[in-house]
Amino acid sequence: MTSNRKRGRPAHPDILTPGEWRVAEGVRHGLTNPQIARRQKISTDAVKFHVSNILGKLGMASRKELKRWRGIDSASAMEGRKTMGSTLIGTIGQIARTVSDISAARSWYRDVLGLEPLFDAGNMAFFACNGVRLMLVGGEASPESTLYFRVDDLHGVFARLEAAGARTVSAPHRIHTHEDGSEEWMGFVEDSDGRPLGLMTTVGAREG
Repeated sequence: MTSNRKRGRPAHPDILTPGEWRVAEGVRHGLTNPQIARRQKISTDAVKFHVSNILGKLGMASRKELKRWRGIDSASAMEGRKTMGSTLIGTIGQIARTVSDISAARSWYRDVLGLEPLFDAGNMAFFACNGVRLMLVGGEASPESTLYFRVDDLHGVFARLEAAGARTVSAPHRIHTHEDGSEEWMGFVEDSDGRPLGLMTTVGAREG
């Protein structure tokens, strides 16, 4: 008697698997394959394989299309909360600076400048700065910083800005999940000089 059951992993109920979602969010954040591989602790070949599968599933031809895709992981705290309030721009919530040595910079901003550490995520370190969050990103140090504005309804803000003529650099995407289940979400548009402006929101843990 033969079985018609297919071998391998069972089909995942979401459009992407959890591993593919992690890679997709890395691509939407503007990371290269090697950067995603280091953060996810997987091989570069595995990242390439995931990217190829993602583009195929979504019917896309390039990473550029993926960066502007607004899909949401069905397991995310953001799912079902696309409309969460005002679509106006809020206060500056974060300023990002690149640093050449993340370990040395983490110590300097904590021990010399006296800022309160919040959390670390890969090659990034976050500090509290009197109501504004400072993000240090390891890499090649640049003299220019990136501004991030807090918003209530991240997806609604993007829809309004695109309707007004703003160019989306990176669609809203999850960048970090805290231990309590709350999530950090970001997206980027270009300003009049082609520089990225970040939009950010924090979503409370999913109930149930």
